[in-house]
Amino acid sequence: MKQEAVAVKPIRSLKDALDRCQALGMRLSRQRRLILELLWDVPDHLCARDIYDRLSRAGKEIGYTSVYQNLEALSSQGIIECIERSDGRLYGNISDSHSHVNCLDTQQIVDVFIELPPEVIAKVEEQTGIRITDYRIDFYGYQGETDAENGEEVADTQLSESLESETSISEVLSEEVSIAS
Repeated sequence: MKQEAVAVKPIRSLKDALDRCQALGMRLSRQRRLILELLWDVPDHLCARDIYDRLSRAGKEIGYTSVYQNLEALSSQGIIECIERSDGRLYGNISDSHSHVNCLDTQQIVDVFIELPPEVIAKVEEQTGIRITDYRIDFYGYQGETDAENGEEVADTQLSESLESETSISEVLSEEVSIAS
């Protein structure tokens, strides 16, 4: 029996996150609110230790175990994002489908919303025999790279400018999509 995914309103604000907690019957403790507020105030993806340290420095009394347990509860319910890395888990405020740009210099992760052209999705489905219902793309690169052609340093703003440009993703993607086996 096929089971279709139920469309759930994306969590795009602190209010959405608090509403989702209430809708799921989760208790909105002071600690849980502090964690959610911090994640929505900070654009970075943070580990449990960083969250604990930032809250402690801000004078918020919260135990490390409480931080960890709340992060696990929130991520298991899809209210926040948990990214598994070789050096531990990172948490972010966006839990619905999105992609990441990973800076290999700074270890920063930037959230981006990319929509693939239907032709690319159709090609993947054709090659795999699997109906695509969702996807996430991870991009990797370096900040401040040197442009080999003219020796100038690429501006740090290039990433944000390219993400805001009007060039469609279909213009960027090659016509061949190959699936690694």
